[in-house]
Amino acid sequence: MIVYIKGAGDLASGIALRLYRSHFSVIMTDLPEPTAVRRTVCFSEAIRLGKCRVEDVYAVRAENAREALMWLGKGVIPVLADPEARSLKEVRPEVLVDAIMAKKNTGTSIKDASTVIGVGPGFTVGVDCHAVIETKRGHTLGRVIRQGTAIANTGVPGVIAGRGAERLLRASADGIFCAERKIGDLVKKGDRVASVNGVPVLAQTDGMIRGMLPTGLTVYEGMKAGDVDPRGAAADFTTVSDKSLAIAGGALEAILEREAGKLWRREKGNLRIYTAGTEVI
Repeated sequence: MIVYIKGAGDLASGIALRLYRSHFSVIMTDLPEPTAVRRTVCFSEAIRLGKCRVEDVYAVRAENAREALMWLGKGVIPVLADPEARSLKEVRPEVLVDAIMAKKNTGTSIKDASTVIGVGPGFTVGVDCHAVIETKRGHTLGRVIRQGTAIANTGVPGVIAGRGAERLLRASADGIFCAERKIGDLVKKGDRVASVNGVPVLAQTDGMIRGMLPTGLTVYEGMKAGDVDPRGAAADFTTVSDKSLAIAGGALEAILEREAGKLWRREKGNLRIYTAGTEVI
């Protein structure tokens, strides 16, 4: 079964990782110049570098849908520079997951695949998709929404170790981004970590740089350019986050509920299920 994932940032990559390990065939898409900051856990890096690895799973850049389908047989995840999802019609996946995280629907239709899943706010079950996965941190993170929508975007990052908005690094001007520190570096509040056309980008809290845009990317003032984890040396920038895995679990549940459910309903008339020798259905 082919799952076509729109987006290849950190949350989309967590979904891809879990689905790949569950023996789904996964194809991903992203921008020609990806803007994900947590690049060590993003399959979008395959577009920029030609290939990449997230944990123990490899991804490669595919130039077109035919090449992507070829790579599926080689045990890797193909990633297409295809933000408009033009390859969708040629791939013809059974499942589509929109994990762009645009906080709105940028073009996904409930008719795009047998099972269509929206990740985060901007999707309505029964209108845009068959299920929505909650992305807001808290008690409902990763839950499958079967009616309605996800919690609306607040514009405020989730709090980690008592830090919220100050965790983010933002471009200081319009222009070309230059990273001056690396992902994994420990920094202090006020440290210069990057610049845009010479205008410094300063850390707003102590911690570890968990994400940073690559040097050479064109940015606009205020654009998300990085992420400082206030947990410092205890932070892990090499594996997908707890949030990503929770959302991935919800996506897996939603897929199995619909796709396995269809198979079960087709075969239901021929099934007789027993528990401890007692017929229960």
